[in-house]
Order: sequence, then structure tokens, then C-alpha cells
Amino acid sequence: MSIAFYFLVQFTVLAYALVGGVFLAFSDFIMRSLAKTGGHGGIEAMQVINREVFRWIFMALFLGLAAVSVIVAAYGAFALTGPARTLIMLAGLVYLIGCFGVTVFFNVPMNEALAGMETSGASTRDYWNQTYVPHWTFWNSVRTAACAVSAALILFGLTWMTQNQAQPV
Repeated sequence: MSIAFYFLVQFTVLAYALVGGVFLAFSDFIMRSLAKTGGHGGIEAMQVINREVFRWIFMALFLGLAAVSVIVAAYGAFALTGPARTLIMLAGLVYLIGCFGVTVFFNVPMNEALAGMETSGASTRDYWNQTYVPHWTFWNSVRTAACAVSAALILFGLTWMTQNQAQPV
């Protein structure tokens, strides 16, 4: 294993955990809190959050991890052997599918629908309560789990690689 890949994998474990932590906060208490505002306040807050997320480090980590996950999965598939190969390859694929893919196909479309709605409309409040909060939170929880699983898989793969390289002669 190259030193560059070793450090990339260490960074990736941390980045998966950081992104997953943000998602966990939303699934655990942010969405529940926004839902308890009676609709109008939660809708407006989520619209602002969905605009602001593009301007900060979270988006760089989230999108950067998609590219890094392709590299990690490919490296695992073609440069490693044994259990480390499977663990590291799966880590990249789980993030790509379970986090990035779920975001693109489920969470973003709901965010875009909410962005175009008037915050005080009855149809908006119905969408918020009956569709957005329960479904967005479900898919966000999937993203949370995918990040946690990816971090664990890559950490176990890294541990496997380093333990097998450090065997006494």
C-alpha cells in the first residue's frame, strides 16, 4: 500500500464520520425540532438551510467524498487482496450508493420541491407534514447509516492491511 493511499484512507474515515455526523444531527433532533414549529417556521428554516449548505465546507466534503469514494473503491478492487480488498471496495460503494445516490435521487428532489413553495400556504404545510418531514428524514437516516457503515468498513480494511503488513518475520 502506498503512503499516499494510506493517508487518503485515514482522511476518508474521518470525512465519512463528519458527513455522517451532520446527517445524524438532522435525523436525531433537527428535523424533529423543525417539525414542532407548526410548519411555517420549520419550512422557512429548511429552505434557508438548503440554500446555505452549498456555501460551506460540508458541500466540499460531501461532493469530494463522492470522487474519493470512486478512487477508494477502485483501489480496493484492483490494488488490494483478501479481506482488505472487499472491505475498502465496499466502503467506497456504500458511500456512493447509500449516501451520494440517496441524496441525488431522494433528498435533493424533495429539497427542490420545498424550495419552490410559499412558506405559509396550506398545501406547503401539508407537503411538509405528510411528505417532506417523514420521507426526507427516512432517507436522511439511510445516508447517516451509509456514512457510518462506510467509515467502519474502511477503518476495518485499513486495520486489516496494517496488521497483516506488521507481522513479525
